[in-house]
Amino acid sequence: MFKVIANTQLSPNVWRLDVMAPRIAQIRQAGQFVIVCKGENCERVPLTIADASPKEGWISLVIQAIGKSTRQLVALQAGEFIRDISGPLGKPTELAAPGQKAVCVGGGVGTGVVHPIAQGLHAKGVKVVSVIGGRSKPWVFFEQELKRYGEVVVCTDDGSYGRKGFVTDAVREQLEAGGVDTVYAVGPVPMMRAMAQLTKPFGVHTVVSLNPIMVDGTGMCGGCRVTVGNEVKFACVDGPEFDGHQVDFDNLWDRLGSYKTQEKEALDLFLQECQCAKQ
Repeated sequence: MFKVIANTQLSPNVWRLDVMAPRIAQIRQAGQFVIVCKGENCERVPLTIADASPKEGWISLVIQAIGKSTRQLVALQAGEFIRDISGPLGKPTELAAPGQKAVCVGGGVGTGVVHPIAQGLHAKGVKVVSVIGGRSKPWVFFEQELKRYGEVVVCTDDGSYGRKGFVTDAVREQLEAGGVDTVYAVGPVPMMRAMAQLTKPFGVHTVVSLNPIMVDGTGMCGGCRVTVGNEVKFACVDGPEFDGHQVDFDNLWDRLGSYKTQEKEALDLFLQECQCAKQ
């Protein structure tokens, strides 16, 4: 059993749960995740470890409430328990070399995923610029946390906070200014695909964190298979991070489309907004 010690709402549909998990906190690395099962007969939910304290023994999980299982998780209050947390799983992030410059891009709940990456880069001596986005000011979170590790650029669709526009606009300016060695992008599939297309002409290495349907987290079920560099990979054991220039985003999109989930609807909405902005 894993005790919840804090529950904080970050945006209209995103929460942060701090949970006591001492052994996981001791060994987790940037980019890794856990699979959480609230209780008997509950769904297994993969969640990135957004932060951790090896000394105090807690880990942080950033959860977007989009279905029954995630709504049950974010309803947990301090003092309540999660039955199972398995991990850390997945390969750690391949961090840029000391002295290099990296841009960490978070769209929506992806901001919670890039946080530990920025944290790891800063600790290694990498210059970090974080670009985060949301629909409007209430949807922006982790800004202050990311400022501990470097410059933060905030983008909102409606211009209610930070600069108006998409994260791709701000990243383009960073690329054009030069000196960027690696881009780490996490968010909806259309955003990650757009980021990979944006960085390719600049020859900047781009890492994306993929979000296919995942069940067991050990490569046994095959549900999280993706195509990278014309090879089949499993996001849970080969990733979840991959070279964005090698990912078959059409295949990933089709696989997500085979599941009628609210996540898919959210991705469709994001793509429509991008198209409207271009017109």
